[in-house]
Amino acid sequence: MAETVKIATRDAYGKALVELGEKNESVLVMDADLAAATKTGMFKKAFPDRFIDAGIAEGNMMGIAAGLATAGFTVFASSFAMFAAGRAFEQVRNSIGYPHLNVKIGATHAGISVGEDGASHQCCEDIALMRTIPGMTVLNPADAVEARQCVLAAAEMDGPVYMRFGRLAVPVLFDDDYHFQIGKGVYLREGTDITIIATGLLVGAALEAADMLAARGVSAAVVNMASIKPIDRDIIVDAAKKTGCIVTAEEHNIIGGLGSAVAEVVCETVPVPVIRCGVEDVFGHSGPALKLLDLYGLNAAGIAAKAELALSLKK
Repeated sequence: MAETVKIATRDAYGKALVELGEKNESVLVMDADLAAATKTGMFKKAFPDRFIDAGIAEGNMMGIAAGLATAGFTVFASSFAMFAAGRAFEQVRNSIGYPHLNVKIGATHAGISVGEDGASHQCCEDIALMRTIPGMTVLNPADAVEARQCVLAAAEMDGPVYMRFGRLAVPVLFDDDYHFQIGKGVYLREGTDITIIATGLLVGAALEAADMLAARGVSAAVVNMASIKPIDRDIIVDAAKKTGCIVTAEEHNIIGGLGSAVAEVVCETVPVPVIRCGVEDVFGHSGPALKLLDLYGLNAAGIAAKAELALSLKK
């Protein structure tokens, strides 16, 4: 059996920026002294005249990015998720979101899988923060293939985009035939008993959970939801009608992320049980990424357990 290829989505982000830079001279990239970690260093090497290091001053970086966007540039501003969404929230909201400027925020090192950097760097609140900003598009790709397509799609649209990337190398799930669209979810597996709607790093785990459930006689559909905002309301309603219960899976606080977004749609349209698998409103710990994911139940077994709970509530 061939070994599973694993690539961090932040690596795909760096490569996609270079690809964009080759096609479009109006693309500028900014970073906050983390170019090696965020992989924007790839763009810096290829196009040094179009790269700006703002230093450890994330709020200032967002302000500069906003100014450049008013001059007609498409600006990609990058840092760790904790700093891009957390430290610079006011500037993102008021300087980028409010005037609806063409700034794309590349936030890497999101979630528990930052690992040994610990709770201060493990941002599990960024989706919640960013999806509350009016007009902000929020994307959370599952693998390197989807990450590249998210970057290219973000560059094509007008307005602010928040893109969430991870530090950990994750399995490549999709081939070159896969097509990502902003605002659309994708069925990766059909099922009749329950639907698992997953995003980011947990999409692969969701597919494994579906296999575990199949061994117990449960038919689970799996939906990949890389576009958190706008979210695909149609596919959520379709899943609720087809299977009668839903589990959401995300490497994020269960409050304010994918689970909340799905529950909002379900409550307004087709009320069915929705159980959220994610970080249970707690801070992280320092430790190896894979062990932390297991500790917080962000794995196939954790998703399957939540599915069993959802099934017990199904009428």
